Amino acid sequence: MSHVLFVCLHNAGRSQMSQALFERAAQGRHTAESAGSVADPGGHVHPEVVTAMEELGVDLSGRRPQRLTHELAERADLVVTMGCGDTCPYIPGKRYLDWDLPDPKGRPVDEVRATRDEIQQRVAALLAELDGALSP
Repeated sequence: MSHVLFVCLHNAGRSQMSQALFERAAQGRHTAESAGSVADPGGHVHPEVVTAMEELGVDLSGRRPQRLTHELAERADLVVTMGCGDTCPYIPGKRYLDWDLPDPKGRPVDEVRATRDEIQQRVAALLAELDGALSP
């Protein structure tokens, strides 16, 4: 079982969608958390993200962004960063992936859907890789 940490700037969009889609697709085979790399990640998930995820039957309305801590990064087997640049964590010995995805904040829902769908495809590929790594 692998533990993945998804990190973006505010933990209010890309990383929240990634965590939720990963958890749903992994069905308990792997675990995930998400966090924001800025000091004050904000108080809620972006409304346009909540709307786009509700279309898939995923409710993010109750999720609260959390700040990235060293402990969160230490727990992860894999850290997936999304647009946090120099504020992204680096811990020696951890595997990192960088997903170049647009920030959904303030974007029209159709653009957020496109980002959501891209995340869903990347999550599926990541899970196939992780599951393959566990196969004999």
